[in-house]
Amino acid sequence: MAKRDYYEVLGLSKGASADEIKKAYRKKAKELHPDRNKDNPESEKQFKEAGEAYDVLKDPEKKAAYDRFGHAAFEGGNGAGARPGGGFGGHPGQGDFASAFSDVFDDLFGDFMGGGRGPGGRQRAARGSDLRYNLRVTLEEAYNGLQKTINVPTSVQCDACDGSGAEGGAEPTTCPTCSGMGKVRAQQGFFTVERTCPTCSGLGQIIKNPCNTCHGQGRVEKDRALSVNIPAGVETGTRIRLAGEGEAGMRGGPPGDLYIFIEVAPHELFEREESNLFCRVPVSMTTASLGGDIEVPTIDGGRSRVKIPAGSQSGRQMRLRNKGMPALRGGSAGDMFIELAVETPVNLTSRQKELLREFEELSEDNNPESKSFFSSVKSFWDSMKS
Repeated sequence: MAKRDYYEVLGLSKGASADEIKKAYRKKAKELHPDRNKDNPESEKQFKEAGEAYDVLKDPEKKAAYDRFGHAAFEGGNGAGARPGGGFGGHPGQGDFASAFSDVFDDLFGDFMGGGRGPGGRQRAARGSDLRYNLRVTLEEAYNGLQKTINVPTSVQCDACDGSGAEGGAEPTTCPTCSGMGKVRAQQGFFTVERTCPTCSGLGQIIKNPCNTCHGQGRVEKDRALSVNIPAGVETGTRIRLAGEGEAGMRGGPPGDLYIFIEVAPHELFEREESNLFCRVPVSMTTASLGGDIEVPTIDGGRSRVKIPAGSQSGRQMRLRNKGMPALRGGSAGDMFIELAVETPVNLTSRQKELLREFEELSEDNNPESKSFFSSVKSFWDSMKS
């Protein structure tokens, strides 16, 4: 049975562009895949036929020979010529079909599965890794913001070879094992297995005379001092990105980024909750009972006078507006909350104890919360008895 025209197989007209050929094969491969056509016994044959057609038409040399000689270009002894590695020498069979499918798989998923490949499948110069730096600041520094110099151990471009990895900055040469593809193929039955080239480690290039300073890496280890601007209002977990300040790329590749993660240290006076601050302030029993004024500290280093109402209990909160932390992305500052802690006196003298006992005898109606509580307790016990 005569073979169908390859352009007809893919639904194309002669002279279709490389992009049109690739798109047509993608469509056919999805449409004819045997897993999606289990009720059609012809689907596997048609699927292989589409792969065979794509393997020829995707290759400029094979396509030129096919356009000139048709199927006869691959039947041997036709003067069409043979390319290194067996491109034209023989019929494009199962191995070439697997190769074609592998190329499309690389095109569809290459960037997701590792990317970084340039024209012809060769890897571009590798991008440097991103770096993380943990920076601990005080609450006062988080309130005011600061400019801080940090020392980051990282890889920087080698000055001796300008990042090329070759002595004297010479250009790398094409890898003879993979011809610059960065990968080699081995036939295993029906499948063509691709592996990273062992000679060039997938870069597609080799350095005959490596740089003595970086030993062919194009980068060297070095501590680098960086000035970092910490904005006011940062909190634990805030992340600051410094683009291009990460690890240098391999052989002239672009650098990664530096990410600074902020941790705000605990404070001895203030507790923070988002942009609000809380401060627990002890007050004497007398001040809580009679009322009075106290001074409390604020995070900016100042002080505020707070009026304590008579009869205040432990746990009572009072708000100082806009005395909290500044908002990181603009807006009004948070508030500061004062929480009273009524302090019980200790180390009493005999006279103080005597006065307190006398006060207790006169305080029957001065403790409404206690009176209410014990009244409820009595009712509870009475109900249990009945």
